[in-house]
Amino acid sequence: MTRSFCDKPVDDIVIEECIELASRAPSAGKSQGWHLVVFKGADTRRYWDIALPSHKRDAFVFPGLLEAPVVAVVLADPTAYTQRYSEIDKSHTGLGSSVDNWPAPYWTIDASFATMTFLLALEDRGLGALFFAHAHEDALRKELLVPKHVEILGTIACGFASDEIVRKGVSASRVRRSVNDIIHLNRW
Repeated sequence: MTRSFCDKPVDDIVIEECIELASRAPSAGKSQGWHLVVFKGADTRRYWDIALPSHKRDAFVFPGLLEAPVVAVVLADPTAYTQRYSEIDKSHTGLGSSVDNWPAPYWTIDASFATMTFLLALEDRGLGALFFAHAHEDALRKELLVPKHVEILGTIACGFASDEIVRKGVSASRVRRSVNDIIHLNRW
């Protein structure tokens, strides 16, 4: 994950192609309830003015993150799933009547698949990216006009990585689990 960007702009077509690739990620019933609110260039300040107000920026340990030329807020819409599963070919499942009927929140799962595909596509194009938790959700909802039923999953900053040596996140020093720690054959 990239935490420091240079302010070099990213061509719109590159972002659109990466999003198009992400739109091909798995989606339950092809419900496709994934959305992005995208800020580019100077408009990214709208996001940062809410998520990290200027009076808190001097103490922020990743100031190069604020230079990202593209910031995208990741959204998941559960109603896309209840509507899709109300259709004739899916209505027998009973999942169309309520989000409470779902054994897992597939809108979140599918949006996560798409987000990861987007991140990998950006990386494949030579761009850096960071997925991070958003702050000040109520203010973000109000500013972005996000309906209450739509989940805000997080934020992606992307662009060209800065050449400066930057402080790594605390989590970077954690040991990665081995394949043997992950695989459980036949039982837990």
